[in-house]
Amino acid sequence: MAIELDVELVRGAFRLHLATRLAEPATGITGPSGSGKTTLLHLIAGLVRPTRGRITIDGEVMADSARRIHLPPHRRRIGLVFQHGRLLPHLTVEDNLRYGERLLAPGARRIAFADVVELLGIAPLIARRPAGLSGGERQRIALGRALLASPRLLLLDEPLASLDQRLKQQVLPGLDRVFRELRMPFLYVSHDLAEIRALVTDVRTIEHGEIVERDDPSRPQP
Repeated sequence: MAIELDVELVRGAFRLHLATRLAEPATGITGPSGSGKTTLLHLIAGLVRPTRGRITIDGEVMADSARRIHLPPHRRRIGLVFQHGRLLPHLTVEDNLRYGERLLAPGARRIAFADVVELLGIAPLIARRPAGLSGGERQRIALGRALLASPRLLLLDEPLASLDQRLKQQVLPGLDRVFRELRMPFLYVSHDLAEIRALVTDVRTIEHGEIVERDDPSRPQP
């Protein structure tokens, strides 16, 4: 999958300008707070309209200010997992997961419900409600819901930021297995470079609204 961006977003004193091509199936985005990491995901997902510029995914135009094109989020087939999961509190875990299936686009490949439950290790949680889940459990449910919508691309915005290091180390191997077995392209945003490097094949650093560095996680670290 290839994501091509040549966009500018101006909001008050903040200016984001990105001209890049993201072609690896597993890409990490890191950088300091306020640098534009989350904004990048929102631009790709269609939650934010660029001031000017163009975004394409595999050649399909998502946004083009010159042609006044802005494809709405539900037509982009992009999944987004937020830091706190944003589960529906009145539904059981199973119903939260099934909600993702309702978002499945016509003709899209279907990921089996049982496969997602097994890969994420959430079978014992199926009948419970979000209020009784730990932070790590909630994030696994949010990821499962996004996967069951079978997006062409998954965007993860600081998905483990609310977890302590012990829980992160428990969750990371499961995430890696899910992405490898389902072959789901994704962009992963985190302040934690070690967390990112455990999952991706390409790392980009954003500072002051621009990509300033590219890193190969397979390269030995000093």
